Amino acid sequence: MKFFCRTFMLWGILVLFLVTGHSVAQGQGKALILATTTSTQDTGLLDVLVPIFEKKTGYFVKTIAVGSGQAMTMGQKGEADVLLVHSPGAEKKFMEGGFGVSRRLVMHNDYVIIGPADDPAKIKGLKSAAEAFKNIAAAQALFMSRGDNSGTHAKEKDIWKVAGVKYDGERWYQETGLGMGQTLNVAAEKKGYSLTDRGTYLALAKTLNLGILVEGDAVLLNVYHVMEVNSDKWPKVNIAAAKAFADFMVSKETQEIIRTYGVDKYGSPLFFPDAGKKVEDLGK
Repeated sequence: MKFFCRTFMLWGILVLFLVTGHSVAQGQGKALILATTTSTQDTGLLDVLVPIFEKKTGYFVKTIAVGSGQAMTMGQKGEADVLLVHSPGAEKKFMEGGFGVSRRLVMHNDYVIIGPADDPAKIKGLKSAAEAFKNIAAAQALFMSRGDNSGTHAKEKDIWKVAGVKYDGERWYQETGLGMGQTLNVAAEKKGYSLTDRGTYLALAKTLNLGILVEGDAVLLNVYHVMEVNSDKWPKVNIAAAKAFADFMVSKETQEIIRTYGVDKYGSPLFFPDAGKKVEDLGK
């Protein structure tokens, strides 16, 4: 009798383990970790897109909004399933290193240089971003950088390089180590200049008291790609969910949402849909 009870109890534990284990596996299969940039979060675009994706697919999305560099580091460590980022040079290295299985063009907007109304560096209306940076350095006017290895930070460093001026370590050059929205708030508080994507600026413009002073330079194009992390390197990566999200981002329905997002509130879209296009044709 004791043997029978013990055997029955062991079978019960085994069945419970199998059932709960299966449930956990199912739960993990429905979870998707998205590592993305702060700009997609700060503009509110993901607040619109993620619920639609979850409803259509049944996946649950955990969004981690950091700089593009940090997002790709997460991908390299297998800590994310899919990336939505805007740092083309780093993205190419990510793919060349075998960390991603696909990289698809999603959308673009552009960067702008913003600053206070009195414009101490006299950059308003300049057509060259590099020339504007030279003027800021020459005037030793306060410049607020994200300093976080994000796509925006990478673009900013590229412009400083073209400008050919020393900025690192200078008192007028300050790094926040924060996301785009927070950096803009600091720039507004201190009445400094900054480089920002247009979408985040438009989303926060009413609270900033900073204006767009330089725009339109070809170097200021800001391009976003979606990349699925390679499950061959990291078996725990949810590659099915990652592919579903990437497919969703380039789908006709989502591209139409991107095309009109922000128009009703800001008078112009915050992003331009680009699925199926070539990067070299953007902005033309």
